[in-house]
Amino acid sequence: MTEGDVGGVLLSRDELSVRVTELGAEITADYAGRAPLLIGVLKGAFVFMADLCREIDLPVEIDFMAVSSYGSATKTSGVVRIVKDLDIDLAARDVIIVEDIIDSGLTLNYLRRTLSARNPASLEVCALLLRRDRQVPDLDIRYSGFQIPPDFVVGYGLDVSEQHRNLPDLHSWR
Repeated sequence: MTEGDVGGVLLSRDELSVRVTELGAEITADYAGRAPLLIGVLKGAFVFMADLCREIDLPVEIDFMAVSSYGSATKTSGVVRIVKDLDIDLAARDVIIVEDIIDSGLTLNYLRRTLSARNPASLEVCALLLRRDRQVPDLDIRYSGFQIPPDFVVGYGLDVSEQHRNLPDLHSWR
């Protein structure tokens, strides 16, 4: 991969920062008096989750899951598998799944089924990015950042073959 593969900026670091601050304020208001558990979906959501948890003015706990439906490809394989499971018990907890990007919704639906079986008090989703016209209907995403074109993107934690996660802006990938 070369830097030439990285396309133009789709969302600047400033645009990302403003929306993450707004999402943090929404979560703070909705969960007033409670301590939500944020579950980051690795690896792509780690930058977003770090910024988001600092914008939530409540006590929060965090944990991480790693799931894979892409492998090293840029298109989903259609098969979801857990690579790293949670360390924290979800029973009676207010849980927010923190996702970097929702494509078809396959991974999200799998996570919802898996985590719902662990009896959380509530289970919501906060996704930074939704790929336009790609999701199955009725995904019920409570908190979302931006709708983007169906192109592959890199930066702000998102990668292609483990490259370009460190870019501060979100870029298209050519």
